[in-house]
Amino acid sequence: MNNPLPGVPLIESPLFPSLAPSLGLTAEEWRIATDLHRDGFAVLDFPDDQIGARIERIRRNLAPRFGVDLDNPEADKTTGERRIQDAWKFDDDVRAIAANDGILDLLGKLYGRRSFPFQTLNFPVGTQQDAHADTAHFSSIPERFMCGVWLAMEDISAQAGPLFYLAGSHRWPIVNNTMVGRRGFGNALNSAQDPYGPAWAALQNAHGAEAGTFLARKGQALIWCANLLHGGSLQTDPRLTRWSQVTHYYFDDCIYYTPAFSDEPLGRLDLRNLIAINDERARPNMYLGEPVERHAPVSNTGHAEKPRGGIARWLAKRLSR
Repeated sequence: MNNPLPGVPLIESPLFPSLAPSLGLTAEEWRIATDLHRDGFAVLDFPDDQIGARIERIRRNLAPRFGVDLDNPEADKTTGERRIQDAWKFDDDVRAIAANDGILDLLGKLYGRRSFPFQTLNFPVGTQQDAHADTAHFSSIPERFMCGVWLAMEDISAQAGPLFYLAGSHRWPIVNNTMVGRRGFGNALNSAQDPYGPAWAALQNAHGAEAGTFLARKGQALIWCANLLHGGSLQTDPRLTRWSQVTHYYFDDCIYYTPAFSDEPLGRLDLRNLIAINDERARPNMYLGEPVERHAPVSNTGHAEKPRGGIARWLAKRLSR
């Protein structure tokens, strides 16, 4: 395949229609790819014939940590913890879902680079989050080489606060600190997405975008692009659960960082030191096949201190070592 834009994910590339026939996709992969390209998300049945048993074990294992009584349907399910990050470290089924070979292979085809999972989030109920894009939390150079996969661990009703999304919003500008007029490096935030809420809302209003709701069946998954606006609907029945797992994926040969705490024009990036869940090996920050930085001192805010100056100068210095 002759791709003049290798620094753009295949399914987000303006060249996707001309490149797609050379990808060797099955009919189902083609459907998923075209949905992602057009809408920024795609729904599929999770490719694991053991998924039902895994879900039941995960729910039994995590319910006490959330304070959820699975045997009392009338109990309020929303009073305890609402999420656990990186349960893959102690739950083999969470890890197996994140490291599913079928998902990894599919994402590799769709993005044009090998994928790896780096974070899991498990929920007993909905998040009720406002519309947001993951690009505030996770970004890459080249940009957009990140995606999420949300798995429904039960049938989701409209009263349980289902996932919602704004179809096509992945094509809108990526809202970053430069755009909203703030400095990110070294600043503390209660939530990394707080500074960008007004901008996302303004874009939604400008486009007249209506939210779609994902009333998922147990075992269905939704893949979304990095810049897709999505969130959690209002939960109207506190007796209901909305068990789910989110796995976030990056792709090889990128720089991985947190935009909310970065100032890209100054080369001050809050770099991530990642471990891939599937093989538990480090994935160093890379630029065009060369490692950028293995270790970084930490500032008094807890975020990695980066050299000052233009990013081009910084990268050139690192690559010359």
